[in-house]
Amino acid sequence: MPKTAAAQTATVSAPRSRSARPAGLPRVVGSVSFVGTGPGDPGLLTVRASGLIKDADVLITEVPEHRELLASLLGDRLEKVTVVDGGYGEDGQPLTHASRAKLVVRHAKTEGNVVRLVAGDPWLYASGSEEAAACAKAAVTFEVVPGVSAVTAVPAYAGIPLTTRTSREVTVVTAGEGRVDWARYVDVPTLVVLAAQRSIGDIARVLVAAGKAPETPVAMTAIGTTTEQQTVVTTLAEAASAVKAARMMRPSVTVIGEVVEMREALSWFETKPLFGWRVLVPRTKEQAGTLSERLRGFGAVPEEVPTISVEPPRNPQQMDKAIRGLVEGRYEWIVFTSANAVKAVREKFDEYGLDARAFSGLKVAAVGEKTAERIVAWGIRPDLVPSGEQSAAGLLEDWPPYDDVLDPINRVFLPRADIATENLVAGLQDLGWEVDDVTAYRTVRAAPPPAPVRDAIKTGQFDAVVFTSSSTVRNLVGIAGKPHPSTVIAAIGPATAKTCEEHGLRVDVLAAKPSGDALAEALADFGARRRLSMVEAGTAVTKPSERRAPARRRS
Repeated sequence: MPKTAAAQTATVSAPRSRSARPAGLPRVVGSVSFVGTGPGDPGLLTVRASGLIKDADVLITEVPEHRELLASLLGDRLEKVTVVDGGYGEDGQPLTHASRAKLVVRHAKTEGNVVRLVAGDPWLYASGSEEAAACAKAAVTFEVVPGVSAVTAVPAYAGIPLTTRTSREVTVVTAGEGRVDWARYVDVPTLVVLAAQRSIGDIARVLVAAGKAPETPVAMTAIGTTTEQQTVVTTLAEAASAVKAARMMRPSVTVIGEVVEMREALSWFETKPLFGWRVLVPRTKEQAGTLSERLRGFGAVPEEVPTISVEPPRNPQQMDKAIRGLVEGRYEWIVFTSANAVKAVREKFDEYGLDARAFSGLKVAAVGEKTAERIVAWGIRPDLVPSGEQSAAGLLEDWPPYDDVLDPINRVFLPRADIATENLVAGLQDLGWEVDDVTAYRTVRAAPPPAPVRDAIKTGQFDAVVFTSSSTVRNLVGIAGKPHPSTVIAAIGPATAKTCEEHGLRVDVLAAKPSGDALAEALADFGARRRLSMVEAGTAVTKPSERRAPARRRS
């Protein structure tokens, strides 16, 4: 089997200097990078591939999933990049290898960085080599960045090792290309078949007729390495009926051999605590990314639905006056209670042409570690972050009382949301400080999500919803309705949980501390316990959306 190497590249080039170019060699007219994107999981993208994609001016895709990959990697920059569909032509017809090669050469001759995205590995069961040959013929330089191949990655994600200490032989065959004499592979210990979802019944019959045991294990995995991954384990004798029952029609990787039996002990991906769970993340768009990424790590499929829109204050004069006071030395402290507050102050600084140097001599406090990270990213080190609970209460626990000898100024600048509670202001005043409580931004209810999302919320198609504040609870119910009783409800803290209960939602999961990471971990722990109880009971492991049981346990 070929080894995958992220750093390995191949380059064909001709000298650019006229005097240095031997007679007869064509002049170099362009370049292109053939980049393997792996079998589906964006996390399997190599460092080299990620760098080339981020620097690209022209991106030639191959499969629809490449669009999602580009959106996650490039963000807003995607609008500034030319994206060319390399899978289908202008009339919607599938491109032949020759047509795609011409497309690549044509764009490679333009100025800028051209990247051709290839699913899996460009030179393993792909058309990359043919397109590269066309580039070489046209005097277009090219680079090849290998990708993780589905041949090895999908079985690995299914928990099936292709080789063991006692079995070293693996044969890979593509079922969809021409006629294959399957009887030739009857004695192969481990057979990997690509694109066999439609022909597995015929393949199994030929192998059994040629002498392979009917009880030989078979595993077929579709949409491998993604949270939609589906694996069917059966035998040669039952393969056709098992695949039909599972309605498995997507491109798949099939493993035939005794190594399939190791899946029972080695399955690690499909047994993640939230594997395949559709989790609703009702937050502002700017805040959802980190929590969603954490949920993906536990196998979930997060779906971000903005419920809050962050807007400038209706009257900006109060904020303008406070920023001027900050520059003039009016304050001893500035307190950031959210990432949105950091963003609002930074935008005002940009408006006035200020930078982090304006904080010189000013003490800076952050309500928690996540907010502190935003401050550090600005080039400012917070002087105070709660040592205990990451909240306003935790901040007050560590806040020093005003001392008229040690503190030349007794005033605190508190930029925050228009709907913030008064607890922090009252606590600081009790410690002897004067507080300028300034509205830095407004939180308003976002527009309702699309009708299919609203329907999914109400009918229990989401397995869980994670609430990160009381306002997300109120706003989600207001714009989309109450989640179905079967949906697991997770809350970031007691105040958010109380708001859930006030809206008739029974809370199943409560984070150990008010942070997105803790919330994701608490939901994952709930999912793990739920899965274990089903396994111990000998019942099929299902998701909450597949099982409409209203009874819940509090985490």
